[in-house]
Amino acid sequence: MIKDLKNFCCDKKLFFIGILIASILTYFDLLTKQIAFNTVDQAFINKNLNYIIVTDFFNIVKVWNHGVSFGMFNDLEHGRIIFASIVALISIFLLIWLYKNENSIVSYALSFIIGGAMGNMIDRLKNSAVADFLDFHIAGYHWPAFNLADCAVFIGVAILIFDDLILSKKRDEKDN
Repeated sequence: MIKDLKNFCCDKKLFFIGILIASILTYFDLLTKQIAFNTVDQAFINKNLNYIIVTDFFNIVKVWNHGVSFGMFNDLEHGRIIFASIVALISIFLLIWLYKNENSIVSYALSFIIGGAMGNMIDRLKNSAVADFLDFHIAGYHWPAFNLADCAVFIGVAILIFDDLILSKKRDEKDN
């Protein structure tokens, strides 16, 4: 039994660092959403604007996403509960992976994904939608609005892919 527990978790320090990073990302995601939405609301009151121009290609907007990426499934009945449940299950899987993991790069990647997922899940449960506020555009074309949690998930996934495609091969060559 004790031998099985040792095999289950190999580096508690990485796990706790990962949880700390995920918690910090979740906090800052929720904070930036609140600040951005309050700022846009204030701009609407003061200047009757529903967005804030930051640069020629970037605005701060107030968008409630009731669906998933790019607003897909916006009209799904009980979407809030369905999406939150899916995110919770995936997050549990990622937490187990983080707990069992021995690679610091993978731990950081997982913590970014978990932090982003938690930020959006809390937002969805609290507001029945995810708050998006980063709006990039060029020549009249807009990328769908997104938030810090989306960035964290993207960065975490990119790190996992980079680790798997590049770094793991270098580690394998080094070991051989």
